[in-house]
Amino acid sequence: MTDTTAPSTVAQALAAAMALGIDRLDAQLLLLHALGRPVNDRAWLLAHDTDPFPGEAWPAFAARLSRRTAGEPVAYLLGEKEFHGLQLQVDARVLVPRPDTETLVEWALACLDGRPAPRVLDLGTGSGAIALALQHARPDAQVDAVDASADALAVARANAQRLGLPVRFTESNWLDGATDGYAVIASNPPYIAAGDPHLPALRHEPTRALVAGADGLDDIRQIVRDAPAHLADGGWLLLEHGHDQAEAVRQLLAARGFAEVQSRNDLAGIARCSGGIWRTVK
Repeated sequence: MTDTTAPSTVAQALAAAMALGIDRLDAQLLLLHALGRPVNDRAWLLAHDTDPFPGEAWPAFAARLSRRTAGEPVAYLLGEKEFHGLQLQVDARVLVPRPDTETLVEWALACLDGRPAPRVLDLGTGSGAIALALQHARPDAQVDAVDASADALAVARANAQRLGLPVRFTESNWLDGATDGYAVIASNPPYIAAGDPHLPALRHEPTRALVAGADGLDDIRQIVRDAPAHLADGGWLLLEHGHDQAEAVRQLLAARGFAEVQSRNDLAGIARCSGGIWRTVK
């Protein structure tokens, strides 16, 4: 930002952010953060729009606005993101948890319904979002989570400790070294094709957590291939994937021998997750 003059009121600060082309909701969240207010307290902004804007808050607020206009995710600027009712700390070491991934969590919980003390594995846990949401919803479950990135695991472990959730984290490449007997294996793996035109918009997030080969399915192929050895009889493999990959993922699952292969839609009605059940007796 080139204008170094601090706005006089809260409303003017919000207007200055929106004048840069920043979405109103994003601007509100960044403004609340700059004012030391809870980011879910947007009603406060309406009630206090004529309050003086503290001049000392302007430099940090202006710097974050500049980073946002450069495409940096709001969650990184705030240092946190809400997911399935949990407030997670996030930074550039991990992907920003998306609301669409809550579809995977809800499906996993449905698959665990009626199973006492189930064992669950989250592959490529990142910030820990899926594993922590499942552990929070099912305190009786034994939830394991793996990631190949030590940096990501540092974020996930910190979230688990802060939330008091006993997820067990391991540094590993997908199912390497995993035990067996899981009721559910869930994963939101990389699924974007190399060269996808949407990648530049995601340049601030870790590429290794986004891209999976020429067609985006390399990691999903590996997980589908290896998961049966680690599932209990009647266990489910659930995978998040791209908006146009549901049919391809279902074909991979069926070809590997999974039963009841199906997909689930996200909040926008797009087939976002696919999965199937593994039966040792065919």
